[in-house]
Amino acid sequence: MGKVLKIGTRDSQLAVWQATFVQDALAKHNIASELVLIKSEGDIDLITPLYAMNVQGVFTRTLDAALLSKRIDIAVHSMKDVPTQLAQGVQQAAVLQRASYKDIFVYKNEGIIETLQLKADALDKPVADDITIATSSIRRKAQWLNRYPNTSIENLRGNVNTRLRKVEESHWHGAVFAAAGVERIHVRPTNSIALDWMLPAPAQGAIMVVCRQADDEAKQLCGVLNDAETALCTKLERDFLKTLMGGCSTPISALAELKGNSLHFSGSILSLDGRQKVAVEKQFNLQSSRHGYTSDGLSIDSIGIDCANEVLNNGGANIAETIRNAAP
Repeated sequence: MGKVLKIGTRDSQLAVWQATFVQDALAKHNIASELVLIKSEGDIDLITPLYAMNVQGVFTRTLDAALLSKRIDIAVHSMKDVPTQLAQGVQQAAVLQRASYKDIFVYKNEGIIETLQLKADALDKPVADDITIATSSIRRKAQWLNRYPNTSIENLRGNVNTRLRKVEESHWHGAVFAAAGVERIHVRPTNSIALDWMLPAPAQGAIMVVCRQADDEAKQLCGVLNDAETALCTKLERDFLKTLMGGCSTPISALAELKGNSLHFSGSILSLDGRQKVAVEKQFNLQSSRHGYTSDGLSIDSIGIDCANEVLNNGGANIAETIRNAAP
């Protein structure tokens, strides 16, 4: 039968679903594996807001340690949780085909949807001081405040089911979730809408598999799961994030999409209060090889970096510096 891969995963329902999905995909290629459940720092502390937790790698560090100590052979992560700089001794083994990258708004009653639409359509953008929503994401908070100034925003932590229950039991008007998370474990409420105006976190909706740097066998076995298109798009998004020197505690968003012979890239950085925003949106015509150059000679691999530098030069550097100075 060959080597039985030990798959490390967090023990939340969503994380186990993702690891089981990888396990089933490997089984289709006659690759045997078993799950090893590990609790991460981010799962233990469910009170402290993510932006106050030294959040880089808060959901991945424990699995990295298990990987490097050879307790597990591979680890499965929500790619948006993985730091752009992998831990020393850890390498990317595969990126699976992306699910939905969108954020959704789960609301308490339908009246709030009409209210939000009216406020968004108003030319003078009236304040939303009568609205309270919840999220633990500083990116979602900043984008929401940019669109609906003065909304009251409360912290929301816990696994998907816990957060959904808190919304139901709270006084909030609603909360923002990643579509992929609630859809994968089949708990997306009917009282939810896609926030098409909200730009996602880099690599949102994608699953990454990592292994030890020297473990060529594990990398080769997992390579059968790699989706080249998703791997390319998420790389460009994470390059954008890394160039802006951002992480989960920075309101940075990015989305790269391949459509036929073109690539569309959108990215932005916002101030913590959502009042300042610098964005970039570009369309690139690709030559025959998607991993080569655009029609104007630009390397495809440099698109995320080039777009980030444009944002930095157009005022993004000042926003990033202000955020760094505000960090505890």
